[in-house]
Amino acid sequence: MTFELQHSDPQSRARAGRITTDHGVIETPIFMPVGTAATVKAVHQHELRDDIRAQICLGNTYHLYLRPGLEVLREAGGIHGFNGWKGPVLTDSGGFQVYSLAHRRKIKEEGVTFQSHIDGSRHTFTPEGVMDIQRVIGADIIMAFDECTPYPCEYKYAKNSLDLTHRWLKRCIDRFDSTAPLYGYSQTLFPIVQGSTYSDLRRISAETIASFEREGNAIGGLSVGEPAEEMYAMTELVTEILPKDKPRYLMGVGTPENLLECIARGIDMFDCVLPTRNARHGLLYTAEGIINIRNARWRNDFTPIDADSPVETSRLHTKAYLRHLFVNDEILGMQIASLHNLGFFLWLVGESRKRILDGSFLTWKNTMVKKVSARM
Repeated sequence: MTFELQHSDPQSRARAGRITTDHGVIETPIFMPVGTAATVKAVHQHELRDDIRAQICLGNTYHLYLRPGLEVLREAGGIHGFNGWKGPVLTDSGGFQVYSLAHRRKIKEEGVTFQSHIDGSRHTFTPEGVMDIQRVIGADIIMAFDECTPYPCEYKYAKNSLDLTHRWLKRCIDRFDSTAPLYGYSQTLFPIVQGSTYSDLRRISAETIASFEREGNAIGGLSVGEPAEEMYAMTELVTEILPKDKPRYLMGVGTPENLLECIARGIDMFDCVLPTRNARHGLLYTAEGIINIRNARWRNDFTPIDADSPVETSRLHTKAYLRHLFVNDEILGMQIASLHNLGFFLWLVGESRKRILDGSFLTWKNTMVKKVSARM
């Protein structure tokens, strides 16, 4: 994987760049649709490629390890052969899922023992094992195994967790560098900055991660319940330290407003389940604000869902029709809304990129933040 920093905004830390992988080019800033179990819910692969023009998608190590399992993935030739997505893939190491299973897991120096949410069976993830699992899954970009701290957490816990994450990182790197990809294309390992909302810990972690000089770096442990201003402050602090010539990935973020504010603070890559999860409940994101399509006010609104959307279905179907689908629990409603929201998120980062390149980003961002967070 290579990264080319093409332009930096003189009025903010926003950047435009290009990541090149063996499965394709990714123009940054970029939003990555989340396909936890090798599928973006309610969206077909050709729609990801042709309708919303996704450049990279995510899979999740924890979920793919449990189902369909490593034997199936290896036989399929990795995730690309399994689900038919031909573009780049990034896999989360499973650290966040282990964090979310607090009542089902036990963390030790060696790794994490946890119970499957599916059948209660016991499993252990170690840094070495997670590298091996992600080799089998075959993502282009893989994540180091880390512990995601809860919010809030005491300083002592955050410090001990951070030290453990750094020790695990060294083990991840040793295992990754001593093994080879399985399917004839290269893979890249990103370390993850942790440290909760403690500035000194975030600084230590960013400096430690930067010292390993990997091809890219991630920021984890944010968007876990802390106020948005805390997230922005930690992001700004970390991007001051992480190398400018490497892509920066802010994990699990977030709302359209979050994306804009964090692009302004130097982030290149984002992922979040928000656009598809909220779409399945009838919440739509647009450049003019947020729509709850189930509201009665849309019953007789025969204007397009979004006349300016890059997604054809959003221009083709009316708000009244989409509301009708949701009121009647029609699956098509969730499909249309999911495509719309993903299309909007990708439009938002794409427009950010254009504005960075032409020098109008900061003014445009300040206007858009107010619009995209308003309720219509």
